[in-house]
Amino acid sequence: MELITLENKNKVKLIKDVVMHPYKVNEDSSGILIETMRRDWDDVYGQGREFFMQYYSETPSGMIRDEGVWHYHPTTQDDRFSVVKGEIVVAISDNRKDSETKGLLNLFYINARKNPYMVLIPRKTLHGFMVVSKEPAILINFPTGLYNPKEEGRIPYQDVQVKTSDGTVFSWDLVRKEFSDLSS
Repeated sequence: MELITLENKNKVKLIKDVVMHPYKVNEDSSGILIETMRRDWDDVYGQGREFFMQYYSETPSGMIRDEGVWHYHPTTQDDRFSVVKGEIVVAISDNRKDSETKGLLNLFYINARKNPYMVLIPRKTLHGFMVVSKEPAILINFPTGLYNPKEEGRIPYQDVQVKTSDGTVFSWDLVRKEFSDLSS
């Protein structure tokens, strides 16, 4: 299982339209400051990717959001995930019929302190995330549309066979195994 980080992103084939935007950590004796969204970041903001809203979620250690189903946005919404506390693995699978990377799975490791970045998740791609830190994680999202229940699709895992780069059928148990020290 290959986890993608800022350090190895140029060695891994990314799903078409996925963007990893690195954050600059400004740190001094009073703490840290990280800009999380700017309108002059052309790779994650602009025509078709305007700012509409922002929300955050706090998720316990070891928890998977929507375990058992893939989440996706069927028509217009991209997600822009950032982690401000803890560590997560974001799984993105390209299920788009017309995509040159159809069938590709990317697993992104984001650590809020040591490896902070925003990952842009293209519309129509399947995705989910798991908290892999011993502490809860706080994720913020800057979706490219206002909340709309019609943009909240879910597909049960058993309905879509997503495979890792070595041909293994993906399950969150693979991530649990990689981060098995969570239970200790």
